[in-house]
Amino acid sequence: MTTARKLIASWPVVRQLTGPDHLGLRSAAESPWSAALEARTESADRVVKSVCPYCAVGCGQRVYVKDETVIQIEGDPDSPVSRGRLCPKGSASKQLVTGPSREYRIKYRRPHGTGWEDLPLDRAMDMIADRVIATRAATWDAPNRRNLGIASLGGATLDNEENYLMKKLYTALGAIQVENQARI
Repeated sequence: MTTARKLIASWPVVRQLTGPDHLGLRSAAESPWSAALEARTESADRVVKSVCPYCAVGCGQRVYVKDETVIQIEGDPDSPVSRGRLCPKGSASKQLVTGPSREYRIKYRRPHGTGWEDLPLDRAMDMIADRVIATRAATWDAPNRRNLGIASLGGATLDNEENYLMKKLYTALGAIQVENQARI
C-alpha cells in the first residue's frame, strides 16, 4: 500500500465508511493518541460517595481519591436525586478542594485595616465567641426575652439535623430571625 493510500485509509471518515464502526462511535473516531489515553478515575485508590455542596438539590457525587488527593469528582449514578448528573457548578466542584485560590488559613482584616493577616484557629474562634457574647449582652430585649442583634441565614445544603442544631443554638441565644436559604 502506498503512503498516500495509508494516509487516506487513516482518515476517520474513511475508517467510518469502510470499517465496522459506521456510526463513528468507537474505532473510526479513535486515533493512536486517544487510544493511549486512560480515564482519570482508573488510577484512583478509592471512591468516596458525597453530596454536592452548592444548592438544596443534594446531587450525589463520586469523589475519586489517589494518594489522599482528590483527582476527579463525577455524578453518582446510584443517587436517586441526580441519577449521575451534575450541573456545571457541581461538575466543577473539584476546584473547591484543589483550586490554587483556596485558602487554608484563617484570614482577618482589622476594622479600618487595609490588609489581611493570618490568625490561628483558636484565636479566631475566641474572637467570634467574644463578639457573640458582647452582641447578645448589648441587644438583649429583657421584657420580651429576645435578641434582635443576632440573626441566622442557613445554607440550603444543610441537612435536617444541622438545621435543628442551628435552630436550637440561635433560640438559646434569644434570636428570633432564623431563616434558611431553601425557604427564600
